[in-house]
Amino acid sequence: MRATEQNEGVIIVGAGLVGSLLAVELARQGYSVEVLERRPDMRREVIDAGRSINLAISTRGLYALRQQGLEEEALRHAIPMRGRMIHPPKGSLVYQPYGKDDSQHINSLSRAWLNKFLMSAAEQSGRVRFRYRQRVTHLDSRTGALTVVDEGTGEERREEGRVVFGTDGSGSAVRQALEQVPGFESTQEQLGHGYKELTIPAGPGGAFQMEKHALHIWPRGTYMLIALPNEDGSFTCTLFLPWKGPVSFESLDTPARLEAFFEEQFPDAKALIPDLTEAFFARPTGSMVTVKCAPWHAGGKAVVLGDAAHAIVPFFGQGMNCGFEDVTVFNRLLAEHGAWESLFGALEKLRKTNSDAIADMAVENFIEMRDSTGNPRFLLEKAVEKVLLNAFPGTFVSRYSMVSFSRVPYRLAYEVGAIAGGIVSELSEGLTRAEDVDLERAGRLIQERLVPFMKEHADGFRTEG
Repeated sequence: MRATEQNEGVIIVGAGLVGSLLAVELARQGYSVEVLERRPDMRREVIDAGRSINLAISTRGLYALRQQGLEEEALRHAIPMRGRMIHPPKGSLVYQPYGKDDSQHINSLSRAWLNKFLMSAAEQSGRVRFRYRQRVTHLDSRTGALTVVDEGTGEERREEGRVVFGTDGSGSAVRQALEQVPGFESTQEQLGHGYKELTIPAGPGGAFQMEKHALHIWPRGTYMLIALPNEDGSFTCTLFLPWKGPVSFESLDTPARLEAFFEEQFPDAKALIPDLTEAFFARPTGSMVTVKCAPWHAGGKAVVLGDAAHAIVPFFGQGMNCGFEDVTVFNRLLAEHGAWESLFGALEKLRKTNSDAIADMAVENFIEMRDSTGNPRFLLEKAVEKVLLNAFPGTFVSRYSMVSFSRVPYRLAYEVGAIAGGIVSELSEGLTRAEDVDLERAGRLIQERLVPFMKEHADGFRTEG
């Protein structure tokens, strides 16, 4: 246990998902926590309408909630998604299971609901105080002193003497302050696509108008539409388009062009979105960025976690899961380190390579989702992959299953995925049906390539956060 006063105070900047979960954990460990949030209390005011992408919570995120006794309640509000439902421009729907069977699934969960739930759980500890409309304008990385503006009153003040945790998202003010730290490096890569949120309402009696237990995708090459189910029978849709170009947000500048575009590319979705034009032009267009930085901390005075340290694009459904895993690892390290600086250094060492790996995989998965999911060769290889997962349990694994259904470090999932993908590609050559795959040859390739790698990294494959 850390050698510290039980009532030591800390400050968390940002009351989003990671900040709120971190507040729960720090309170559980006996700390007095103050959370500064620039927005108003989302439990009392509607904010940022149209800017959310539904969460796909999976094994890593659920484990973090389980550690706090919160998983069971979260799952009551989640909808299992057992695979992708592909919507081609013409022809029949195509279903792609995520795992070897229905037990392996991801879960659609309302971002707003989960955030509110975590904030309330933190407050119920009696050790956490949230303060809203608080804008951090400066952090002294040498002392940890914060300059904060109360946007309700306009008053400026200094907050000193407490360790600062920056969980304030991809535009983090705390991360920007770390630029004062010698040797600090940061990259921010904007995706050339933006996103727009739309809604397919529930049918009569709250009925789902499409398959409930699937993540729906309309892949169209350089752009796509996705839809995730909600508790009330609706679907939250997200349209991903380039910012500029022949088909882009820039080109869809009139209701007529928008209607014609949806009629041509997403006719089945268009029939289910009654307020398409109104919502499209009224709701903001969001941007997406990949952030990588180092170091994550300024001595023992301040540290960044979640998107503030490693923002990733949403196409592997791992942004929140990765941020929650930061808290899982922090929780374990808290019992092992007696000083904040030592703890923060260990946290960065364990998480930096893994967050970089999932950031890269998320960009790659974007290309897969928009370009490949409707490709016959891709569909065949996914079917072969499922055959191998069932035929060689424990020895054959896929990148997707490692990322979504295990807590194996992301960097190992990235590497093992490349090996497994190569095996699948070779075995799929000349096939027309997945069930005709040569299992004898598959067994040899797995033993020659995959098993040695997994044995070499056996400790990593047993890692639990």
